[in-house]
Amino acid sequence: MRLRPILSLLFAVSLIPLAGAAPPPATGNPAPLGVFASWTAATYQQGGQKICYAFTRPTGSTPEIAGRGQVLLSVTERPGVRDEAALTAGFPYAKGANATVTVGSTVLAFYTAGDAAFARDGAAAVHAFKIGITAIARSPAPGNKLVTDDFSLSGFTAAYDAIVKACPG
Repeated sequence: MRLRPILSLLFAVSLIPLAGAAPPPATGNPAPLGVFASWTAATYQQGGQKICYAFTRPTGSTPEIAGRGQVLLSVTERPGVRDEAALTAGFPYAKGANATVTVGSTVLAFYTAGDAAFARDGAAAVHAFKIGITAIARSPAPGNKLVTDDFSLSGFTAAYDAIVKACPG
């Protein structure tokens, strides 16, 4: 799946301190576009094409899951694929699992693949992120648990504008 390198890169770039220091060495050499409140925007090259993405980490998660990996909410722009909203869970989803992300009164459906969930309608997710204050992701976790991750949407619009400008289509 072509998203696996992107999710790995998101993890590597997520190690960038919020102060905007240079990223650690990673495949594709990510180049930061900036930190916008709770969101970070960056680009990298893959197969000679520029990929642009913005991501944020949760402000809270319940319940705690032992051994859980990195959790991120992201939006990616690439040639031929626009507004790809994804949730990196930090654990593998069960086959056929579904997740939701709620922004205000808008409930967005996400399908799962491996340790990630993707918005069924990325444009609707981006619209909700632009006008919302928080996003609440709910997804099935190992051990028949339901995990809830809270994300701030502060800075999303500026981060999104930066990635659209860097990857105009």
